Amino acid sequence: MSIRCAFVFPGQGSQALNMGKDFFENSSVAKEMFAAAKERTGIDFETLLFTENENLAQTEFTQPAILLISSIANRLFVQNSGIVPTLTLGHSLGEFSALVASGVLDAIDAVELVNLRGKLMADACAKQEVGMLVSLGLNDATVEDICQKQRDNGKQVWAVNYNSDGQIVIAGIKKDLEELVDVLKEAKAKRAMLLNMSVASHCPLLESATEPLALKLQEVIKDAFLAPVISNVTAKPYSTKAEALELLPKQLVMPVLYKQSIKNIDADVDCYIEFGHGNVLKGLNKSSTSKPHFNVSDMASLEATIEALKEL
Repeated sequence: MSIRCAFVFPGQGSQALNMGKDFFENSSVAKEMFAAAKERTGIDFETLLFTENENLAQTEFTQPAILLISSIANRLFVQNSGIVPTLTLGHSLGEFSALVASGVLDAIDAVELVNLRGKLMADACAKQEVGMLVSLGLNDATVEDICQKQRDNGKQVWAVNYNSDGQIVIAGIKKDLEELVDVLKEAKAKRAMLLNMSVASHCPLLESATEPLALKLQEVIKDAFLAPVISNVTAKPYSTKAEALELLPKQLVMPVLYKQSIKNIDADVDCYIEFGHGNVLKGLNKSSTSKPHFNVSDMASLEATIEALKEL
């Protein structure tokens, strides 16, 4: 097929009990990847994903679990369809899944890498109570101005995820975020709600994690891009190892320009295919594109997506 597809990958918040179970039960490829990921990290992904437990909500486990399922979905899709991406894009953690899809990271190397990334993020936040909140209904400039005024008054809050028009996630010190809720509502936010997060992603509070992550990236990043990856930091494509090594540590402490990325690439693709549990990114994309959006989250959606693409 000559269809131009953007392969897109979700980040933290997309996890759910039993995600990937249908792949695991019906695909030898999935079973092999589960086993290899367990051998590399020591994490029992069957127990983590298919039984009730508290670990799935902890970032050091959440990140490798999401990446593993996204990578399985992507591998099965490519094997069964022969379709390769025109470009790849992920939301936060999803950028590492995008690197796997572009051939820049081995899937199991990436599982180990984001397990480390989760530990580094947790360690960076361990000595203070941090969190994240979502603001709905305010434009970017208003939220940025509010956060800047709060920082001018000694608060630690930053706009960090530009998800869609009117939806921005803010990270920082939890007590400062709690006080920010009323400020946002006074500014006519439709909603301002604290999220169930134990880390403060994509802000300066994670600075201590950047150097050890950069060292690990040196070991595992390959200079073999099958397709360009869109950077969360710049909302622009990169396609060399040198660029990856520069941008990925920065991604820890700089905002995720997700909606800007979709708007930047929309003219260059015919559709979006989301790999991993659910359809989180489909909802975010609605304000930025009218192009078709498909998902691959189990064997049925894998088959349905392949069939639907034949009609484009």
